[in-house]
Amino acid sequence: MPHPTTRDDAKQFPPKRATMGTMTTLHTTEFGNPDAARTVVLLSSIATTHEAWNKQIAVLADDYRVVAVDHRGHGDSPTPNTRPAGVEDLARDVLDTLDAAGVGRFCVVGLSLGGAIAQWLAANTDRVDKAVFAATATYLGGEERWAERCGIVRRDGTGALAGALMQAWFTDTFRQSHADEVRWVHDMVERIDDEGYAQNGDALATWDFEAELPKITCPVLTIAGADDASTTSADLGTIAKGVSGPVRSVVISPGAHQVAIENPDAFNSALTSFLAE
Repeated sequence: MPHPTTRDDAKQFPPKRATMGTMTTLHTTEFGNPDAARTVVLLSSIATTHEAWNKQIAVLADDYRVVAVDHRGHGDSPTPNTRPAGVEDLARDVLDTLDAAGVGRFCVVGLSLGGAIAQWLAANTDRVDKAVFAATATYLGGEERWAERCGIVRRDGTGALAGALMQAWFTDTFRQSHADEVRWVHDMVERIDDEGYAQNGDALATWDFEAELPKITCPVLTIAGADDASTTSADLGTIAKGVSGPVRSVVISPGAHQVAIENPDAFNSALTSFLAE
């Protein structure tokens, strides 16, 4: 059953099914106009699927070709037998997937893990027209944090982390006033493949990108949730100061880590105005 925030009249195209081979082609779901002048690629956080972008898809589908990607082991994307060496491998998953979908140049919108992948793409390919980095950082906790989390998930499953993630991902007020929506996200986390989560966590364990930021020359929008303790406005400020191209920064209040879900009006206003420039 689609989440009630999904726009039912957003034109959706058949999903690209994942295949396994020498490359990992991820599952994508497309919305909007396939012949639009611009394509927007959406990359969500670890432990969420493309459905986390429902409130953004609803406003983007009229003007763009929207390609929402599920990370390896998330949604209908496969979990490869080989673990990634780092975020670069996850980014190459995305590039392989976009190649298979016939996407050339694109604007990328990434949140958390998706924001790390988006940073790598913006720095290392010439295909990114604009980049939005939301609730992310150049360093996301390192080996100690992710070894612990991945160990828990490999042993006990993603459900073992779901409750703590809801505490970190949403403000107290939102959890109380939108209990059904938080439960929907909680259930999404529980459905993520355990090894798929862990492989993405393995990649984040080696993520340390500040020195690479000057390679990003495309226009950038950074978005921070004012109440996000895991990726703070200072973390987004580091990105804004480090890139070489034009940058705009927005801090959204209220909003914790899943700021695109919690405060979609403010998030969408910043996003659509940036993309339209």
